[in-house]
Amino acid sequence: MEFNSMDRLIEKYFSGETSIAEEKELKNYFMQPDVAPHHEQYRAMFGYFAQAKDEQFTKTVPLKPRKRNYVAWISVAASVALLFGLFTFLNQKPQEQDLGSFENPEVAYKETQKALEMVSQNVNLGVKGMGYMKEYEKTTKTIFK
Repeated sequence: MEFNSMDRLIEKYFSGETSIAEEKELKNYFMQPDVAPHHEQYRAMFGYFAQAKDEQFTKTVPLKPRKRNYVAWISVAASVALLFGLFTFLNQKPQEQDLGSFENPEVAYKETQKALEMVSQNVNLGVKGMGYMKEYEKTTKTIFK
């Protein structure tokens, strides 16, 4: 065999353009003891292909896959979380809350007046901002007629 033709066949093989007959020719070439020294690097690859053809899978494949019982663990975790939440809810001690109540009705009335005045000031600030919005609407209506 000519080494130049083998070089072309090897190039065709690696670019995926060989036919089955050409691949058999390459395998036969690399099975021979007299391979060109610059082709020695490919001998192991083609030798593997010939050897792998005879290999068989002998291990038995289980027909039923193993089931993982995640549902049972999730239900146990949910039960524990529910019991913990129920336990902490039932064991809460009622706390006295200071709601800021007043004994004297006049003091309560004055404090309520202060709170409502503060709310009124904040609402008035918002209303001032809406004045700009009315001006904006007028100009947009004028522009986009």
